This record gives sequence, C-alpha cells and structure tokens, in this order.
Amino acid sequence: MPTEAPKFPVLEHVEELRRRLGRCAIALVAGAIVSWGAVDLVLEWLKQPAGAWLPRLAFFSPPDALTAYLKIAVACGLVLSAPVWLHELWGFIAPGLTARERRYGRWFVWGGLSLFVGGVAFGYVVLLPVSLQFLLSFGQGRVEPVIALTNYVSFVTGLLLICGVLFQWPLLVAILARLGLVTAERMRRLWRQALVGMLIVAAIATPTTDITTMLLLVGPMLGLYELSIVLARVVARRRRVDV
Repeated sequence: MPTEAPKFPVLEHVEELRRRLGRCAIALVAGAIVSWGAVDLVLEWLKQPAGAWLPRLAFFSPPDALTAYLKIAVACGLVLSAPVWLHELWGFIAPGLTARERRYGRWFVWGGLSLFVGGVAFGYVVLLPVSLQFLLSFGQGRVEPVIALTNYVSFVTGLLLICGVLFQWPLLVAILARLGLVTAERMRRLWRQALVGMLIVAAIATPTTDITTMLLLVGPMLGLYELSIVLARVVARRRRVDV
C-alpha cells in the first residue's frame, strides 16, 4: 500500500506568496503603463508644492529625463495598484482567520486604500510645501536653485509614499490585535516609548533638518496611534465575543 507523500505547509505558503507577489508585480506594471500618458500632468502636479521657490527643473545627462518619467510612472502604478496588493495581502492572511473574520476583507482593502490615500494627501498638502520652502529658502537672493529632475522626483515621490505607508499603522494594529499580539491597554502604557519611536521615524522619514517639518509628521502619527488604540479595543471585544 503506497504511503502518502509528506506535505510541506511552509513550502506551500512560500509558493502562494510567490504567486501573490507576481500578481502584485503585474498590477504595478499595468498601472505604470496606464499612467505613462499622464506623466507630464503628474509632473506639473508634483511641482506645485514648491511654488515660486522652484522656477524650473533641469537634467544633466541624456537618460535623466527618461529616468524621471519612469519613476513617476512607477509611483503612479504603485498607487493605482494599491487595491490589488491590499487584496492579495488579505488573501494571504485570510486562510488563518475564521469565517466570521474573513467577512471583513472588503473593509480591510478599502480601509487600507483610504488610509494610504489620506497619507499621500497629507504629505502633498502639508508636509511637502513646508519641506520644500524650508530647503529652497537657503541662499535665496545669492544663489539660484538648479535641481536635477530625477532628484526632485525621487525626493517628492519618496516622501509621499512614506506618508502613505505610515498611515497604514491603524490597519496593522487592528490585525495584530485580532491575533492577540497587541492590546489597547499595553499600547496605552507604552505611549512614551511609542512617542520616542515616532520621533525617530519622523527624523528618518523627513528629508529636512528643521524641527517644524518633523513635528508636522509626528502630529498625525500621534493621532493614528490614538486611533489604533481605539481600534485595538474594539477588535479585542469582538474577539472575546467570537471566542
């Protein structure tokens, strides 16, 4: 009688992760291709936070302009494909949840997307203008800023994407609370350590050295931390009911 072949759940999970990452990559490339025709409009949109402080951009080697356009297209593709990679992330963790918990998949995807868009909007409306005006104000009237297009695009898109990712914090906490790894009470007790961590993250994430820009990022992070505590408490109650 033939024996049943052994199963390797770890390898199965790795293979599933590979497939899901492949679908995310395809969605990213598709989003970048779709965005290519609007790159000029996006570039003008990205220049607006600098205002009159940056009259023009320049490129210093033949491939620079193409590189900058590709960076913009990829960043747009990442934003457009956000529903896909959030859906794939939920699909990866959903098998470990109960049937009742899996019903929250739609809220996970659209909640994460809303937080991501909110983070990008905050970075564009609040953080970018302050950062750019602070940096470009040095040497005003004595030297003229001539900034490489690729450097500016990397600076702006990087800051916006960092804000979008940081705003995912409440979603991550909700998942960890559902798994029983964090509690609202513990988060409340560790708020001082959390504040220090936020200051460190803000200092690394913000491209400027002024305290104002760093505090502008810490403010919403504190709000997100408080929201995370509320979500952790709500999720813990639902978890006790399910048990």
